[in-house]
Amino acid sequence: MAAATGNVTNQAVQFQNNGAPSRQYFASNNSCNGTTMQFSPFYMGNDTIPYDNTGYVRSNNFGVQLNFSVPLDGGMVETCKAIARKHEQKMRLDYELVRALKCTEIMKSGFTFRPGSRVEVLCHDIVPIVSLTNEKESN
Repeated sequence: MAAATGNVTNQAVQFQNNGAPSRQYFASNNSCNGTTMQFSPFYMGNDTIPYDNTGYVRSNNFGVQLNFSVPLDGGMVETCKAIARKHEQKMRLDYELVRALKCTEIMKSGFTFRPGSRVEVLCHDIVPIVSLTNEKESN
């Protein structure tokens, strides 16, 4: 009776996505889920020279996995984006108000930025109300 011999190679590819959509953070307490696409190529190879040197075995396994993750409630995503836009508007307003406040503080103390410096334009549009009323009266 002849003995049966053979080789078995088990290979596996595992992807861990868990269906988690991408999350963009806009400010504290404001993050939105977005649609994502994941492209995951893989390659596994095995080159074997058997113990008894009877031949050469090469096995290749390659492919790609493509996943899409889409939030099912698009209205919530749009609401979240609207909140993010309001955060952005508030941040812009805060910046402009602080800029105006600091420029007037500098001007009241008798200082300004040096003409020709890289920051001289920061306070160019801050003017006293009196100068605006005088300008209107002269026109």
